[in-house]
Amino acid sequence: MKRVWTVLLLGLLPCLLCGEEAFLLAPSKQIYDRYGAPMRGFLSENNTYYLPVPLADVSPWLIAAAVAAEDKRFFSHPGVDVKAVLRAAWQNAREGEIVSGASTITQQLARAVEPRPKTLWGKAGEAWNALLLERKMTKEEILEEYFNLLELGNLTQGVEAAARFYFNVPASELSLSQAAFLAGLAKSPTQYNPLRHFARALKRRDWVLKKMLDNGFIDREMYDIALTEKLELRSAARPFSAPHFTRFLQPLVPASAKDVYATIDRELQLYAEELVKNYVSRLAEENVTNAAAVVVENGTGAVLAYVGSADFYNEKNNGQVDGARALRQPGSALKPFVYGLAFEKGALTPASLIEDEDTFFEGGFRPRNYDESYHGPVSARGALACSYNIPAVKAAEKSGAANLLALLRRAGFSTLEKPADFYGLGLALGNGEVRLLDLTNAYASLARGGVYKPLLVAREPVIRLPGREARVFDEKTAYLVTDILADNNARAPAFGLNSPLSVPFPLAAKTGTSKDYKDNFTLAYTPRWTIGVWVGNFDATPMQQISGVTGAGPIMHDLAVYLQRKYPSPPFETPEGVTRALVCAQSGLLAGPACKHTKEEVFDSAHLPAVCDGKHTASAPALAITSPSAGDVFKLDPSVPLSSQSVKFEAACRVSGCAWTLDGNTLPGVSCQTWWTLKPGKHALSVACGGEKASVSFEVLP
Repeated sequence: MKRVWTVLLLGLLPCLLCGEEAFLLAPSKQIYDRYGAPMRGFLSENNTYYLPVPLADVSPWLIAAAVAAEDKRFFSHPGVDVKAVLRAAWQNAREGEIVSGASTITQQLARAVEPRPKTLWGKAGEAWNALLLERKMTKEEILEEYFNLLELGNLTQGVEAAARFYFNVPASELSLSQAAFLAGLAKSPTQYNPLRHFARALKRRDWVLKKMLDNGFIDREMYDIALTEKLELRSAARPFSAPHFTRFLQPLVPASAKDVYATIDRELQLYAEELVKNYVSRLAEENVTNAAAVVVENGTGAVLAYVGSADFYNEKNNGQVDGARALRQPGSALKPFVYGLAFEKGALTPASLIEDEDTFFEGGFRPRNYDESYHGPVSARGALACSYNIPAVKAAEKSGAANLLALLRRAGFSTLEKPADFYGLGLALGNGEVRLLDLTNAYASLARGGVYKPLLVAREPVIRLPGREARVFDEKTAYLVTDILADNNARAPAFGLNSPLSVPFPLAAKTGTSKDYKDNFTLAYTPRWTIGVWVGNFDATPMQQISGVTGAGPIMHDLAVYLQRKYPSPPFETPEGVTRALVCAQSGLLAGPACKHTKEEVFDSAHLPAVCDGKHTASAPALAITSPSAGDVFKLDPSVPLSSQSVKFEAACRVSGCAWTLDGNTLPGVSCQTWWTLKPGKHALSVACGGEKASVSFEVLP
């Protein structure tokens, strides 16, 4: 094509003297899965399916058929067939209208490159261009360009695209009958459209075969066999798999690429699509209309499956919105990174006890647990496994919102663009918007031992999403988090032993549910692969009490079981520097001789806790509020002036100088005791002293 345009430039055509670059039609992008199964073809810039091939890959039958039907003296004329022109002029004059044409193949090629009006001067210009082409190109080069630019209906451009579309064979393998059939379409792809006028197209094929016989290109026996061959359209439907993924991939493909081998496993993709569709239909009564799922191969970062919605064609539920890349709030799905950061800094171990109680944090932030209850002192393992909110915020407080945000950005969450002050400690509970695709890859970083790797979306040519490989966590830290997420017993108090997160092989899993049940997630991984599932509605309406474990969880479960059969994964390996030891369940310290209640826990050897002295002093902080007691209830006396009804706040501490906070507001003074006038309502009181903190809740009745 570029050759033709250059030749016309050499002819000094007035419209081409402006110095523009030579026009080169890029081939249509054909996307295949990782095993070569066709997934989707995209239109060229001409809005056609265009697959250029060299003349050597065009069936000789097609060359003979085209020459017989369109230009029998092609190999002898100089670009314009004078005999054909005179014949057509005489026939048209005799009939009083245009009944015959005389355009040669070379003229048709010139017209395809430089369309001209069907006037006398237009035809003259077309003939002149054809003469120029013949001076600069061989007959074989002209035929090659002609066969590649020929439009043969149903958006096919070039004989390769047409052969594959109509007969599911390459142009090199066309039979005599098939070749004559395609050659016949060239006269009028609309009039002879095989999908609408098959009988008409078949009759045209017979005419082409007769022309080939009359011109001596085939003998009578060949003619008879070709005439009786039964033609079937075998590939009228073009593949359209993984619509969200292929739409996402297409603009990333280099302009020079024709065939693209994606990372998708089409068989897995079809299974995931059907699974998502079926589960969403089951949850319709709970106002669930959509879901998305992503599967990543950990070792390479390759995307194995990518489901953007429950039904791409469902306009009512916005099926063409891509749920894998839509911004949603992840809820508790970010908690593994909160605890991982605290583990790595040595601020917590999986055995550390965290007080799960009503707590006001900086700025009056007062999180609630999903189950609307408090669980007292819980281990970091139990708090993460059961997804308790208050301990997670306390864990984030130990590292700081700024450090947590920096970690999440290293893990690939590029959509968390606001400063740390914007999110605050609420970042631990997912108050920032992320994409399922990024969330899945962040969990794959945990599976890789703490290494982030940009996702791979095509194997040939190699196409990775933007980003650089980076270490998010130390390998030991990643293992501590993984060990907790794979502990079905640890999450049993919140999810039960037989939840969708439980499978018969090692699997680390975590759920997340955003505020008001607008989004829920389940993430899971083995050493070999990672799954991310989102369930919700694209119009942001809330679901009816559907959480991660009841919405996204079952989809993840079935996907995991399927993947383990197809891509079996080994168990998690314990890295060097990780120690398993008995701990005291009452203190969270290493078990001493006097500790009666012990359990095994896993540690980074560099951050081992102290040995419990048997008195379990670690479970009772040196700082304590002695008045009021937790759960106290006070009643206002209407016969006594309100100003005279007060309660003493008192703390037992090691050093003087206590800072009191009530309902998130700092009280004046730094004394170990202070008085407060009663006000009706439920209240949360906390005191800070000597680097420690204690809290209680109480109530005042009117």
